[in-house]
Amino acid sequence: MKGFIPTCLLLFALLGVGPETAVKQYRYKIEEVLPHNTGSYTQGLFFHEGHFYESTGQYGSSILAKVDIPSGRILSSHALDRTYFGEGACLLNGLIYQLTWTERTCFIYDVSTLKLLGTRRYNREGWGLTTNGTDLIMSDGTSTLYFLDPNTLQDRRSVRVTKNGKPVENLNELEYIAGEIWANIYLSDDIVIINPATGQVTGVVDLKGILPATLRTRSTDVLNGIAYDSQTKSIWITGKYWPRVYKISLY
Repeated sequence: MKGFIPTCLLLFALLGVGPETAVKQYRYKIEEVLPHNTGSYTQGLFFHEGHFYESTGQYGSSILAKVDIPSGRILSSHALDRTYFGEGACLLNGLIYQLTWTERTCFIYDVSTLKLLGTRRYNREGWGLTTNGTDLIMSDGTSTLYFLDPNTLQDRRSVRVTKNGKPVENLNELEYIAGEIWANIYLSDDIVIINPATGQVTGVVDLKGILPATLRTRSTDVLNGIAYDSQTKSIWITGKYWPRVYKISLY
């Protein structure tokens, strides 16, 4: 009927959101294979000036490390007290922010020296962490992403992540890539690509089988860790206690 506006579209307009867009299913191509320290329980990973920076977990062995990319060798590191469980990390304005799991404490370092400058508190469990250049973007294992003021770690806003209208739980390690948020889904082989304004999942990367069975041991854990070089558009992924880091492209 001419002039008729479907109820769902009217509701979307009133709420200031749009209907869910089609979710693209991506395949991956391995471009390069690099070594990874099998002692690293990877919680956060990012690239900066030719090096990886990695936050690792587990009580008694959590560290923040600067890593040589070709060899996987740790060049320098800062160990957390055994009462802290390291989680996601990212770099903003020359400062590295490293979350902890249930301790609700963020460690802040000078990126050039890894010197600990101080700590700040936040309001929930810490899982993944990235930045859009203005906010710190944090996950807590639920379907919600939180955008934090980097000076106070207080919430500026939050967004619920959905795929085909349903909440996406277990959001873990995060990376901000070309205006979108990539998130590992804990205990899965999937990475979801998220519109940061709406929370809608626009794409899914299925990484099942990327680490072959011949390289897995009893200690090999789940996929977790995404790093991005905005200059070369390179994307790397790894996992907890994995022996490899993979540079990938999508198609």
